[in-house]
Amino acid sequence: MMTPFLFIVLCVPLVLAEKPPPTPTFSKNYIINGRIFLPYAEIDEPFTAYYDELANKSRIDYYGDLQLTVQRADLGQFYKIAYMVGSNQQTGRVCFNMEASPISPVTVQSVLPDLSQFQFKQRGICKKMAKNLPTLTLTSEYCEEWEYRVQLGEKDNKYVFILKRDSQGNAIPIFYLMMGYDSLMSSHYDKYEVLYESYSTAKIDSKIFDIYQKYDCRGFPGPGIKQSVAMMNPMREFILNDYGHVDEHFKQFIEKHSKNYTKEVNFRRFIFLQNYRFIQAQNRKNIHYQLAVNHLADRTDEEMSRIRGKIQVTNVDKNGILFDKSHYDTSKLPNQWDWRLLGAVTPVKDQAICGSCWSFGATGTIEGQYFVKTGHLLKLSQQQLIDCSWTEDNNGCDGGEDFRTYNYIMKAGGIATEEDYGHYLGVDGKCHDKNVKKSVKIKGFYNVTIGDVDAMKVALYYHGPVTVAVDASQKTFTFYSNGIYYDPNCSSKNLDHQVLAVGYGELNGQKYWLIKNSWSTYWGNDGYILINQKNNDCGVLTDATFPLIE
Repeated sequence: MMTPFLFIVLCVPLVLAEKPPPTPTFSKNYIINGRIFLPYAEIDEPFTAYYDELANKSRIDYYGDLQLTVQRADLGQFYKIAYMVGSNQQTGRVCFNMEASPISPVTVQSVLPDLSQFQFKQRGICKKMAKNLPTLTLTSEYCEEWEYRVQLGEKDNKYVFILKRDSQGNAIPIFYLMMGYDSLMSSHYDKYEVLYESYSTAKIDSKIFDIYQKYDCRGFPGPGIKQSVAMMNPMREFILNDYGHVDEHFKQFIEKHSKNYTKEVNFRRFIFLQNYRFIQAQNRKNIHYQLAVNHLADRTDEEMSRIRGKIQVTNVDKNGILFDKSHYDTSKLPNQWDWRLLGAVTPVKDQAICGSCWSFGATGTIEGQYFVKTGHLLKLSQQQLIDCSWTEDNNGCDGGEDFRTYNYIMKAGGIATEEDYGHYLGVDGKCHDKNVKKSVKIKGFYNVTIGDVDAMKVALYYHGPVTVAVDASQKTFTFYSNGIYYDPNCSSKNLDHQVLAVGYGELNGQKYWLIKNSWSTYWGNDGYILINQKNNDCGVLTDATFPLIE
């Protein structure tokens, strides 16, 4: 029993006798290719950094050449070059610039932290990490781990840097980790990693830092100085731990959306931070749509799943009529169609924290179909459907489906207007459908052929708005702002949210469906989203229905 103890004691002098290596410093001139990992925000962002400290110049490119940022401290200027859609609806590169100010000076931006306060921890760490870090090789097994810890109130921040050395003893970066722990929350409030895939100290061509000269640069249309600096130089947050812009955004978010936190303010700020990072990183990809902070930016993934209220079922006979497009002349379909312009769509509502999207999808298509038949637009009651369709296996604020809703309406003798039944409550209420006038009756419903673009267009153009089920689980969907949405991760089978298709069209060569959501006008483009028709993205053509008005 004494042997392990004696072994430990005897080994201690050997460990203490090991001479620590010198504190590492890096070249004042380098080119680095690497990746930023934000696990809580689900981001893997490649970058290339050019750094010339003596010339007071730096440049960092994100996602290849999709977004370029230049920090010209020698000129007192930030530059950002990115793709934008112009007034002619064409996508092209534009350049923004921003001058230095007393509260936002321009400095060169390193992608390597200052290690002067880090303490040497151990050698040989790379051998343990080689499976997870592809840049490590068998010759890297004697690389070094350096650590720095700082206590900020209840928050314990730990920074770990992994490096190796060349034959002259010069430091070569490999990996950087920041992990923050909040003892009050009993959880990690932040984490990010930087993987350095290549490191060169070769002389940099000065033209690299002059790329902005190709463009007519203009002032950055940002909402505030701190936020604009963050847009111009996003790396600053991770290397210099500068969260000022996040705090400013969070404060504005609280004020704009009348958030009233008590003890959970730190937790909500953590969620906001991760969602904010996700939004900014996605926008740097310069895809065909943009994301933005909205009223959902402090919600967890679990909370978001609760408001996506479509019940997911399989192999259920819905008893709908198969819609036959062959009875219509598809050659007469217009290239663009929008039922809003004809007055067939009621204003966007907010379902709040109730998983009642199915009721909004159902009332939306009934309202539209009724308008096409009569020329009158009614605001029908979602609350009646939430309160009263339990007998058809809808679950109120915990989810439902369109076909179950149609079955309830037919058995109940119709659906009432919002004025007659009562306004939307956002909670399960007490059913009183027998005591109100039923303004619209239906006698069946159609199932639009799965995956058939023309069938959907015919249904929309000749009959009116169609309710559709979509996959709304992607963060890109949650924070959609404008543009034509396409996310290859958006499923065409796993559908968890009910919305309303009100039109279709084409923009910049991309064909889309015009979709009305029920997450308020703070979401998307005044409550709407354009979803790309390609590959049945998000499942718009998987489960589409509309009622037959009596």
